[in-house]
Amino acid sequence: MATPARCTTGRVDVALVCGGRWHDFDYARLQILQLLGRHDSVRCSVHKDFSDIDALGAADAVIAYTCDVRPTAEQAQRLRDRVRTGGRFLALHATNSAIDAPDPGDDRVFRTPDSMPEFSALLGNRFLAHPKIAPFLIEVAAPEHVFAAGIPSFTTTDEIYVSELAGDLTVILDVEYDGSCPGFETEQVPGRTRHPVLFTRSEGAGSVVSFTLGHCRGRFDVADMGIDDLGVTDTVAWESPEFNEVLRRCVDWAAHGDDWVSCPVGEQRMKEWQ
Repeated sequence: MATPARCTTGRVDVALVCGGRWHDFDYARLQILQLLGRHDSVRCSVHKDFSDIDALGAADAVIAYTCDVRPTAEQAQRLRDRVRTGGRFLALHATNSAIDAPDPGDDRVFRTPDSMPEFSALLGNRFLAHPKIAPFLIEVAAPEHVFAAGIPSFTTTDEIYVSELAGDLTVILDVEYDGSCPGFETEQVPGRTRHPVLFTRSEGAGSVVSFTLGHCRGRFDVADMGIDDLGVTDTVAWESPEFNEVLRRCVDWAAHGDDWVSCPVGEQRMKEWQ
């Protein structure tokens, strides 16, 4: 294992929220913790949801990789208050989702209710649907942005999200898709064919970064849908070098904010990529 790089900053408290439904959270948690472990200044606490809001509200940064984990209005407000005072929030993959699965015997239609409006407002987006997992071309919308510098457009096999967007977003990576999303009550956003997959927004003195790629699923993650064992795992999205580089930069940003490029960890990664 690589020795953590020496950072000049003092202690940085990061809260990692990782849990929910239909994904291999053990795998995702491990990958994110390994990236955080490259920073010797980071002290990380791990949570399965947003209930320990005192710890999350006191952290310098919150990283969330969840699916259908719904913060209460109070929890969302506490998170928003922290970001407004200079905190950082990194929302990964399906953190923007609230999903009602079909009842047994009903038509297999998933509904995505607007059940956490305060949290959706913080993120600047709300999950509506996704097409079947397939190869998609991810394009660089803001090549000058440090999260995308030197990274070309790339193809990855992943879930891409059709989402409701709100607020002033800086889109860095996006994907074109104008087809349907079978199995979801809302299948498309009329009039929009480009869908952001990496974007940022400001909130007071702080920032929110959303990166919606990164699907993973273990053998036993859809047992509640009547399939006890899928027989295989799915981590193909994490095999993309471009995806992993963007994720590294996002995590480095969560650890050190806009100064991450000058941190020894971030600086070395940028040199290696170029």
